[in-house]
Amino acid sequence: MTLPLLGTALLYDHFATLRPWICDAGRAIEIQDFVTPNLGETETADLIAAWQRVLPAQTGPRGIHGPFFGLDLGNPDREIRAIITRRFLWGLEIAEALAATHMVVHSPFSYWLHLNRANYPHIEPAIFDAAAECLAPVLARAADVGCTLMLENIDDTDPSARVRLVQTLDHPNLRVSLDTGHAELAHGQYRAPPVVDFIAAAGDLLGHVHLQDADGYADRHWHPGDGRIPWRPVFTALAEYAQNPRLILEVRGDHARLPETVARLETLGLAR
Repeated sequence: MTLPLLGTALLYDHFATLRPWICDAGRAIEIQDFVTPNLGETETADLIAAWQRVLPAQTGPRGIHGPFFGLDLGNPDREIRAIITRRFLWGLEIAEALAATHMVVHSPFSYWLHLNRANYPHIEPAIFDAAAECLAPVLARAADVGCTLMLENIDDTDPSARVRLVQTLDHPNLRVSLDTGHAELAHGQYRAPPVVDFIAAAGDLLGHVHLQDADGYADRHWHPGDGRIPWRPVFTALAEYAQNPRLILEVRGDHARLPETVARLETLGLAR
């Protein structure tokens, strides 16, 4: 399979610098201004209006990163889950206003849960039930606005856990997301499988990838090539297992260097 053009995650302040590189090629973007939990109504409206003024120039796929701070969709407390549901619905309001067709949400799984699956056998089914209840109205709304939720690995060490959750919920507007740097951190710190195994586990459920490099110690969000991830096997696995995923560079700094980073990957024959 020929992989799609690499897109980028960005804030509004990054768009002007990257606009020619994004818009001339029709690259995907993922808007990340709306992840903070305490964004006021006026600030939200102003950001939406600012994005709406510049988005006509961007013709490629478009998504947002949904809110995530403190939002555990597997939370056992029903009242807290109701708040989480409202926050995700708020994210979908923004996605609709910006014509975004994906929204990233975070996985509820962790290394502790992986180690204690047999020790506390009721916990994983309870997480599945909680997530199903939390996401039911969100997925219904996502279908209404034409947006797909992408379930991203955060503290996951079992590549199959969130895949099983997506399979269990079995909704056309829910797919698996992979963050390469998070997977590399889990591989380095918790002896989780390497990035390529996360890709293989997701298979054709993999709808979205955050491409970032890391050193196996922390969540670096470096440019690909600046850390230790073996990118040739990663792109080979993506071409082999995934079906047209959205490939989003998610770097923490030096966004102006993204065209150079992609050009280097192009020279290696890995991406475009």
